[in-house]
Amino acid sequence: MRYLILSEKSWNANLPALLKEEGITDKIELINIKSDFTLVNLRRIKPDFVFVVHWSYVIPAEIFNEFECIVFHMTDVPFGRGGSPLQNLISRQIYDTKLSALRVVREFDAGPVYIKERLNLNGSAEEIFLRANRLMVRMIKDIIVNKPEPLVQVGEPTVFKRRIPEMSEIRDIETIENLFDHIRMLDAEGYPKAFLNIEQFVFEFSRAALKADGSIIADVRITKK
Repeated sequence: MRYLILSEKSWNANLPALLKEEGITDKIELINIKSDFTLVNLRRIKPDFVFVVHWSYVIPAEIFNEFECIVFHMTDVPFGRGGSPLQNLISRQIYDTKLSALRVVREFDAGPVYIKERLNLNGSAEEIFLRANRLMVRMIKDIIVNKPEPLVQVGEPTVFKRRIPEMSEIRDIETIENLFDHIRMLDAEGYPKAFLNIEQFVFEFSRAALKADGSIIADVRITKK
């Protein structure tokens, strides 16, 4: 058996090693560059499963029609199909979700579901992604070992829109708690940090902590426009 891990994020780079520690001794390869994810490469690797753990690009139909591609999506589908699931959940004050492993089909996040596991959304975005990484090890092992039959999604879909960088600006936020959520949900590699434009300066916020007195302590990076 052969497996492929597809992720552009550094926190997923150790998934092949973690799976081997869990007793998965089959060949596992990692692709983390878009230009390497081609039909030619996949036909060379010949994976039995392609596990799409964090990927911002569309999976071509020629690939998911030929290979079993399983994407991990951070919502309890069919609720929350679509882009930026972590940020869309936290901005809605949803702090517990499911990590869903589902088959890739033409419609985004609409494929049948192999397995779901509970995922807590406390902490920074990067801490949540690391937590999800550990959870995915267990879920991938379950799929490889037990080969569950994927089940068609049931219920009315709710679709999230992918966030754009401009939405990271701090504006129209009325409470300290919501501001804390706004900072932490964007605090991860590759995401535009929560920011504030003031005349000639830009303030970017990270490593936020909500204190008992109702204040926020955070790191701030200040650049001149």
